[in-house]
Amino acid sequence: MRLYEPNQEALEALRNSGLELMLGVPNSDLQKLSNNANAIQWVQNNVLNFWPSVSIKYIAVGNEVSPVGGTSSLAQFVLPAIQNIYQAIRAKGLHDQIKVSTAIDMTLIGTSYPPSKGSFRSDVRSYLDPIIGYLVYANAPLFANVYPYFSYSGNPSDISLPYALFTSPNVVVWDGSRGYQNLFDALLDSLHAAIDSTNIGYVKVVVSESGWPSEGGFGTTYDNARVYLGNLIQHVKQGTPMRPGLIETYLFAMFDENQKGNEIEKHFGVFYPNKQKKYPFGFGGERNLDIGSSVFNVSVPLKSDM
Repeated sequence: MRLYEPNQEALEALRNSGLELMLGVPNSDLQKLSNNANAIQWVQNNVLNFWPSVSIKYIAVGNEVSPVGGTSSLAQFVLPAIQNIYQAIRAKGLHDQIKVSTAIDMTLIGTSYPPSKGSFRSDVRSYLDPIIGYLVYANAPLFANVYPYFSYSGNPSDISLPYALFTSPNVVVWDGSRGYQNLFDALLDSLHAAIDSTNIGYVKVVVSESGWPSEGGFGTTYDNARVYLGNLIQHVKQGTPMRPGLIETYLFAMFDENQKGNEIEKHFGVFYPNKQKKYPFGFGGERNLDIGSSVFNVSVPLKSDM
C-alpha cells in the first residue's frame, strides 16, 4: 500500500496487517524536513512509533516535484529532506529495511523514443543527478509514476489504444533487437535508459503509480480501465525488454476520489468511495502488486499530490 501522508489512523489500522507500506512525505512538508531536527522528529512520530508492527518498506519524500513548473520552488528541498530522513533512519540501523527516495513523473524525460535513447531533460539534470547519486550510495530505488493513459490521451493519432492497453497482438515498436508490444514497457525502459545515460550508477525503478480512469475524459471508459488494470497486474510479473523480472508496481488508486476537483482524477479507483469493488479481477495472492492509496479508510477525506 502507498499512503501519501502519515495519516495516524491509517498507520494504526495497518499495525500487524502484513501489508508492506510506501509512506509519503507530502510536498507541503519538504521545506520543514530540510531541517535535520524536524526530520528526526518526523521519523520518530511516523516511522519509529509504528515500526515494526507496520511494515514500512519505503519512504517517498515528495511526489512529482520538478525544478520546472508549478512545484519548482520545492525542488531545492527534496534532496536535503531525503538525506535527513535517511540519516535519521540509518541512526537506528534501519537503512537496509527502509529505503528513502522520491517519486517523479515522466515529464522529466526529454527523449523517450526509441526507449534505448531515453534521456532526461537538460533543465532537470542539476536537480536529478544528485538525487540519483544519493540513490546509488544508499542502494535505494527511484519511484516513478508511469501512466500510458496520459501519453495515449495526449497523442491518440500516434499512439494506438491497444498499444496503451497491453492488447496489441504484435510488436508495435522495434528498438534494435528489442520489441515493444505495449506502451508501459516503452515508457519504463526510456526511464531506465535515462538513468543509465547519466553514468552515475545503477538504480532500480519502482513504479509508484499506474492506473487508468474509468470516466471523466478522452479514452476513459469502464472497459478500458478494467482491461488496462487487469493486464498490468499480469504484465508486471515478467518485466520489460530492457529489464526482465518482476516490476514492483503500485496501482493508483485504491478508491475513486469523489472529493477531488478535477473530474478525471475522481475516477482512478479500484474501489468506489462506498468501498464496493469496481472491477472483477483480483490479485491472486501475488506480492509484487500493490495498491497506492491516498488514505487507508475511505471515510477520511482522500488527498494526493497528483
